[in-house]
Amino acid sequence: MQVESPRPAPSGRRRARGVAVDAACVAAGAALPLAFAPFGLFPVAFASLATLFLAWRGCRTPRRAGLRGWLFGIGAFGAGLSWIYESFGFSEVPGALALVLTVGFVGCLALYPAVLGWIVVRIAPADPRGSPRKRGGDASRLLAVYPAAWTLWEWLRGWAFTGLPWLQVGYAQIDGPASGWLPVIGAHGTGALAALVAGGLAWVLVRRDRRALGVLGAVAVLWGAGAVLARMDWVRPAGRPVTVAIVQGNVAQDRKWRPEMRDPTLERYAALTREHFDADLVVWPESATPGFLDTLEEFTRGIRAEAVERGSAVLTGVPIRDAPGGPYLNGVVMLGPEPGVYYKRRLVPFGEYLPFGPVLRPGLEALGIRLADFSPGPREQAPIRLGPHPLGVSICYEIAFGAVVRLDLPEAALLVTVSNDAWFGDSIGPHQHLEIARVRAAETGRWLVRATNTGLSAVVSPRGEIRARLPQFEIATGAFEVVPMRGETPYVRIGDAPIVIALALWLAAGLVRARRAS
Repeated sequence: MQVESPRPAPSGRRRARGVAVDAACVAAGAALPLAFAPFGLFPVAFASLATLFLAWRGCRTPRRAGLRGWLFGIGAFGAGLSWIYESFGFSEVPGALALVLTVGFVGCLALYPAVLGWIVVRIAPADPRGSPRKRGGDASRLLAVYPAAWTLWEWLRGWAFTGLPWLQVGYAQIDGPASGWLPVIGAHGTGALAALVAGGLAWVLVRRDRRALGVLGAVAVLWGAGAVLARMDWVRPAGRPVTVAIVQGNVAQDRKWRPEMRDPTLERYAALTREHFDADLVVWPESATPGFLDTLEEFTRGIRAEAVERGSAVLTGVPIRDAPGGPYLNGVVMLGPEPGVYYKRRLVPFGEYLPFGPVLRPGLEALGIRLADFSPGPREQAPIRLGPHPLGVSICYEIAFGAVVRLDLPEAALLVTVSNDAWFGDSIGPHQHLEIARVRAAETGRWLVRATNTGLSAVVSPRGEIRARLPQFEIATGAFEVVPMRGETPYVRIGDAPIVIALALWLAAGLVRARRAS
């Protein structure tokens, strides 16, 4: 006689569903980096965030929402930022310790969506049953509370505890129709529109009727209006085109600072530069010269003399110190008719300086981890000039901060950013870094020249399009025409503050409506 197995208890089914949703959060987070370079599948960001929003909607407790946010963060930052592991190898950190540090780094970053999940479900409790009476609350949560809170939390992550703006969803829209919004409302505003599209998609899956499709359609129209905005000219040429040459020395990071590599590296850059002294400007990467500026006076004096004689100028990254022993600054100097210097304002935490140094330094030194100790440059600095045109210069990590780049605008006619992405090897990190630089060009309406040691060196148009790129991991040079620009985009004029205020009001309105519908 056949005996039927008893049906699982409702609590058992609920636990199974919960585990499945938890797994979906990890998968959705791991898929998010596909929206960014080098993959460029920007619609993935909508599906990824929609999955997270639906998971939060189904949470009965803030604790569960926090767990799901953390799982999403583990997937997103584990897949999208684990390339940080590469840099530990160049810092002579043992492999096992490097792995532990990378896992800890990812786990800490995952706390951002974890805390956010706890907060949004705490202040706007969901109704997992989705009763018709409470669908107004669902609409408020999915179309206002979650998108606005997500974007505000990204903004917070961009400056709190020194800030890490990577994998903010606005950057993933540079190749989509919404890119036209970048010069108007910047990366955070564009990211808010992307989060709204994700919330609309989630609402369609919850509501499943024509009204929901209408809401999604309205959201899509707002998002797609960027295609119209992309045709607008916010700025205008400030003079004739200038020719800028990029020199990519491709010096391996693990050999760069060896004493025996000093002269060969200098000779390589000098020889490659002499091929392009017919350009108005030749740009070398961050810390292209393996030594402090005061130890390279004879070499830099010779390069300056050659450049002036040929009617050109050389812009190079170089470490600078007032005297042996410090303070040390990461700088860029102009070797040409009009000497100039720029000191890096925004330093890389744990790379160029140690946050909470008195607390952390003894332990790190005990583990044999060596850390640089640079000082930031002043906020207000006289611009480096190329003839009549001021340049907006940024070094490496700084290009990820729109507020830092805006400090030189609208005066700057051209953006120049130098970097050394050799620290991250053949990973997706350099591709993400270039994508961020493209967003800065689109936000500001300026041509951008990017010189890096091993790639990706590139020239980017004022609409964020890559017009030229040198091959990665090769010794390479190239000369390109760029146009100095004048004027200011709406984003340069207003910055992030109005967007942050608007998001806070949007969040508050959503919370009020969600509570009334509960």
